[in-house]
Amino acid sequence: MKNRTLEELALYRTALTARAATQRTQLSQAVIPLRGGLALADQGLAAARHIARHPMLLVGAMAVAAAFRPKRVAGWLSRGWEIWRVVRAVKQSLSGS
Repeated sequence: MKNRTLEELALYRTALTARAATQRTQLSQAVIPLRGGLALADQGLAAARHIARHPMLLVGAMAVAAAFRPKRVAGWLSRGWEIWRVVRAVKQSLSGS
């Protein structure tokens, strides 16, 4: 009786493993059109992490930009603030908080 249960579990595990492999393949195919955008987003996140470690770079860049085009910088800041809020809301909704 015990061996039969173990055999059933082994068969179930094999079926689940095959199903997971199929799902991974389908997911990798579905993501292909998004690779360019995901790569760009990844680069943006890397830049944001770098700036977070070196905030003076951001301050300096903003000071230089403000010296040349204050109205344009205000628009960038506004858009950046909105993007940051959206990203934060998405992160919170994905984490379930």
